[in-house]
Amino acid sequence: MTTPTTIDAQATLAAIALAQPAVITTLERLKLDYCCGGNRRLADACAEKNLAVETVLSELKTALGDPAAPRDLSNEPLSVVIAEIVNTHHAYVRAQLPPLTAMAAKVAGKHGPIHPEQIEVQRIVLALAEDLTNHLAKEELILFPYIQKLEQSLKGNGELPHACFASVSSPISAMEQEHETAGALLVNLRALTHDYTLPEGACNTFTGLYAGLQAFEQDLHLHIHRENNLLFPRAIELEKSVQVEA
Repeated sequence: MTTPTTIDAQATLAAIALAQPAVITTLERLKLDYCCGGNRRLADACAEKNLAVETVLSELKTALGDPAAPRDLSNEPLSVVIAEIVNTHHAYVRAQLPPLTAMAAKVAGKHGPIHPEQIEVQRIVLALAEDLTNHLAKEELILFPYIQKLEQSLKGNGELPHACFASVSSPISAMEQEHETAGALLVNLRALTHDYTLPEGACNTFTGLYAGLQAFEQDLHLHIHRENNLLFPRAIELEKSVQVEA
């Protein structure tokens, strides 16, 4: 993937986010999908959202000085990228799922009769928890160790790793499909909750659930972006280069 040094309307959302991590918070706010839908051009994404592309470009360029921008991993070794994903995003998912599922159950039980959509919110949160728990385990036990060993092999620190798949593209494709599933669940949550708009008289648990789900969504978007648009493409190219070296 070609990453632009400047923000351009013809660049893809993923390429912009990779080259300029400081703009990710703005992309989130504008609801421009840079992770699962990151292969779309900024101009096309803006047109779909009825956003003026020149205004968006101006906002993105203003965001470049954000000191709280996500860490730029684009030039780091894959072992470092994996460590960041596991220690930051996987840890976050595991820490947040129990309280989110508990709050979703409490809100559904208490407010479900008046707000029946909360029954579906609880179901989706449970589905996310089950899917992501299995997903993280497969990455940490199978895919990530294989990529790490590939990188070590290229550096002359070990033989080519053995795997139960013909190419790393196979498990990557499966992980990307699971990312699509998780992304669709998040979209459904936003639709059900009207962009997490609290009803009048919402209790503290209701408020905490919606705030927690929004934070979870934002972290998962960055998580998926770092895998789909950074780690996975580089892993596929790394495998090819290691095989040529061998």
